[in-house]
Amino acid sequence: VGQAVVVLREDRAGEKRLVGYVVARDGGCAPAALRRALAVRLPDYMVPAAILVLDALPLTPNGKLDRRALPAPDFVPTSYRGPCTPEEEILAGLFADLLGLDRVGIDDSFFDLGGNSLLALQMIGRIRSTFGVEVPIRTFFETPSVVSLAPQLGRGGTARLALSPRRDDRSNAIPLTPAQRGLWLLDQIEGPAATYNLPLALRLSGPLDAGALAGALAAVMERHESLRTLYVENDEAEAQGILLPSPLGANFTLIETGADELPARLAQAAAYAFDLSREPPCRVTLFRLAEHHHILLIVLHHIAGDGWSMAPLLRDLATAYAACRENEVPGWAPLPVQYRDYTLWQRELLGSEADPNSLAAQQLRYWQAALAGLPERLALPTDRPYSRVASRRGDHLEFSIDGTLHRRLSGLARESRATLFMMLQAGLTALLAGFGSGTDIVLGSTVAGRTDQALDDLVGYFVNTLVLRVDISGDPSTRELLTRIREVDLAAYANQDLPFQRLAELLNRPRSLPLFQVMLVLLNTVEPNFVAPAVTGELEFVTTGTAKYDLTIAFAERRSADGMFQGIQGSIEYATDLFDRDTIAHLAQQLLSLLTAMVEKPDQVISTLYSIPECKK
Repeated sequence: VGQAVVVLREDRAGEKRLVGYVVARDGGCAPAALRRALAVRLPDYMVPAAILVLDALPLTPNGKLDRRALPAPDFVPTSYRGPCTPEEEILAGLFADLLGLDRVGIDDSFFDLGGNSLLALQMIGRIRSTFGVEVPIRTFFETPSVVSLAPQLGRGGTARLALSPRRDDRSNAIPLTPAQRGLWLLDQIEGPAATYNLPLALRLSGPLDAGALAGALAAVMERHESLRTLYVENDEAEAQGILLPSPLGANFTLIETGADELPARLAQAAAYAFDLSREPPCRVTLFRLAEHHHILLIVLHHIAGDGWSMAPLLRDLATAYAACRENEVPGWAPLPVQYRDYTLWQRELLGSEADPNSLAAQQLRYWQAALAGLPERLALPTDRPYSRVASRRGDHLEFSIDGTLHRRLSGLARESRATLFMMLQAGLTALLAGFGSGTDIVLGSTVAGRTDQALDDLVGYFVNTLVLRVDISGDPSTRELLTRIREVDLAAYANQDLPFQRLAELLNRPRSLPLFQVMLVLLNTVEPNFVAPAVTGELEFVTTGTAKYDLTIAFAERRSADGMFQGIQGSIEYATDLFDRDTIAHLAQQLLSLLTAMVEKPDQVISTLYSIPECKK
């Protein structure tokens, strides 16, 4: 091949396909052979649906590619197979809807089409709602296409209890969820702090109507009860106290500021310490820099929301703003449930731990066995020793993985029937072992916790923390390590319903010896976006200057509209009590080097891949 180009075409409405065009270097090119060669290296959705051989690529008078002059192919459906049964048809529709695709063939792998662990858990929830059966997460990973998954529907267990509005007396006190109770207890012990704040800043450009924005925020707080809930002690038990809807009042502030003062003012507002028993867990500040230039800062306490919550929050805010500008009522669909419904449903779903057949008891048995003999502490390359009381002060450092390594990491994960998260976990696990953390590597991670479709658009604290414990003894190869990690992670996903706070209470470790010190997160939730009339919104980075754990390594994939790998953005949040910035920069660089070596030599034992000098103590 002398020249080649691939474009995304839509020659028929609603049918977008990749089409390749090549100019042969010497002799002829066989399109079928080229497609087979690409299929070895690329996931199915990145392989062109057709390849045309041209004498020359069409050019514009300026010498650039003339995309309009590229001929349309005559498609012959050789790789796509449509559904043959009603079950396959429904499954294919569920796949396509969740993955944002026009259609899905019954042979297409969910993960090759862009699926990941988070989306797999969502798909299981949709299958549960649609078919009334429970498909285990391991089964989904092992049969990820429509044609292989459809026969499993008849073998699935009875679907779990569906989430629906609870018919409780709305005047009754609602208990805290175990996750909320954990944050409430921390707040009681440590006092109000910004450690668990979730700040979201938007740079708004255009003629903003501040009055309409204030009205929109009030409407969003009315829509989501979690945004107007107090957390109080009632008859010696903690409870949620839901306030009646009201204007924003003290929760909305407009501040005139200049660009020079903005960073300090943003940081100060993001670090606001909520009094959870006296005020709603959400504050909004609008910074006006110029007539058509504002920064909107929303600070949400984690007890009332999570990372996923930010997308529906901003979507509802944009809808309400557009309505308030016209003095209209927002035209959104009613939410199927509120957080109080989830609270009561979760208690019913888990059941009593005294009942050995309950979900809580079954999952508790798994976690007690999985975490038996947990090491006291990972030996991390800290610059300073641990103090008796952590200050929770933190900083962050950003780094990036380029598109080429991104593609190779995803490819190796796919070959190993794993996910990109598992591949990144393998890199971090191997890195920590190389820095002297031992062979029993324990990491924390999160799952969305939205196991019922009714929760998709609700603001609330649903995320759950999992403890992922991997044995790296015996000097495995990268492929062998991926196999171990896959088994650990799938088992953890299958037991994700037991609240982490309850597990921590039962294991009863001292606060100075947490279950894990290092958190690993792949941010694959929908990115928050604000789309409103005459105003454009762009996310602005803001930090609280705190660290929840010794280290939090977060990754976010970047992909083009047609699914091409564009790199992974990485960030390390670290406790400044323990680490200097230079040490964290060194860790990031070594992680990149190790990931590169792992994809280049996946069958080589990991000890031969290290290029890590002795870590300074």
